[in-house]
Amino acid sequence: MVSQTSVSSVGRFALHCRHERADGKGMNWKLACMASVFLALGACSGGDDSSSHITPTSLSGNNATSPGEQRIGLILPLSGPLARIGARMHDAARLALPSGKMPPMDVFDSGVAGGGATKAASEAIAAGDRLVLGPLTAGETAQVAEILQGQNIPELAFTSDVQQARPGVWVMGVTPEQQVRRLVEAAVAEGRKHFAAFLPDNALGHALGEGLEVACQEANVEPPNVVFHADSAEDISQKMATLSEISTRRPQQDTLSPIDVSYGGEEGPSAINPVSDSSDDAASSSQKKPSTAAANPSVTPPPFDALLLGDTGINLARVITEMKTDQVNSSTVRVLGPMLWRSFDGKLGDLHGAWYVAFGQKQRSGYVRQYQAMYHQAPSPVTDFAYDAAALAGALARQDKLDTENLTRSDGFIGVNGLFKLRTDGRVTRELGIYQILPGGGGQLILPASQMFHPAASVPQKAKEAVSPVASPKVKKSTTPS
Repeated sequence: MVSQTSVSSVGRFALHCRHERADGKGMNWKLACMASVFLALGACSGGDDSSSHITPTSLSGNNATSPGEQRIGLILPLSGPLARIGARMHDAARLALPSGKMPPMDVFDSGVAGGGATKAASEAIAAGDRLVLGPLTAGETAQVAEILQGQNIPELAFTSDVQQARPGVWVMGVTPEQQVRRLVEAAVAEGRKHFAAFLPDNALGHALGEGLEVACQEANVEPPNVVFHADSAEDISQKMATLSEISTRRPQQDTLSPIDVSYGGEEGPSAINPVSDSSDDAASSSQKKPSTAAANPSVTPPPFDALLLGDTGINLARVITEMKTDQVNSSTVRVLGPMLWRSFDGKLGDLHGAWYVAFGQKQRSGYVRQYQAMYHQAPSPVTDFAYDAAALAGALARQDKLDTENLTRSDGFIGVNGLFKLRTDGRVTRELGIYQILPGGGGQLILPASQMFHPAASVPQKAKEAVSPVASPKVKKSTTPS
């Protein structure tokens, strides 16, 4: 199942899953191996249950030394309301670190009433665990970190709350910040320089906004103009008009026409929340207010050339309507959206040309087959992080390298969903694919996830051809509307 290939350019060895060498679009294993040395965490399939699992192995050419007793702790909710999720994540971790194999893994229940997470952390210390995987929620992560950090025990938490990230505590879930960073990187490579965000005034919206500010700072572009809106058509209309500065862009003598050529839709948008049954409401709401965008070339572009959105459902339909009204369209603005859009991108034809990030399904296929063969059900996405964390911990433990220096290696690790890297500040960088929404809806992969960490690559020509050349409006500094 596993072959060893010499890489003469670096004088090291690389291990890969023979049957899964090309499980992602744009994947280039030779390039990845020649550039640097990775730790392969992906799963291979084949054989019976006892032989189908490939224990992750370091791609370093150095032979692993006898590590002695290096134990791993796993903290998950195995009782209480989150027990079902915890059980499936436990299964994934056991797939990566089977019972009876090195290193041993101690499992603790954070769902026990009366401080289960803190009790589990203390038990992990008493058991001599060198690294702890979990827990699941942001609150439990903070409780566990308070205990483990006093003992200098690293923690790979499964939360997606980037606020929990700190030296020694890594947030393994996919965070809004990771998604926005990838979008900004690609947009800057395309030539976008002026970023704005129009986001819901909720936890997700604020996480996306904070992520955009961080990403723009890292990309050395000017700070973005971030606007949050309430859940009402009136507030969305008013604040989009303010953000787009439509009153100063449209000559006063222009007469508005009911014709809309911004996105080509005549029936209004259909932005459906994948976890809601309100699709009919979304569509009808979007049609209550017909577009009054002027098809007049004298209307100047808005003061930004990239706009981050974060809504779903009825509010996204309302946002699309106001974008049409205020002439925020794909001829001058690259619209950016979260990974959530992948669940209903077939309904987003009115946002054609917009980008969102997502993992490639083929990259994950080997893990899915292996999980199904073992447990007779498909793995949920959250199990991916439990598998990756356990696989990473096991590989390093077998080399006696369970320390911050090796956890934060600059070349990163290849996991179930592709390349990721643990940063020294507790954040996790992930290589994500960029998908572009087509005129009839649906997403097309236009920029595959990279297989090595490097500066942003150029945007493919087919992505550039989808929109007109980027305008370079003068950005007028403005404060966020209240």
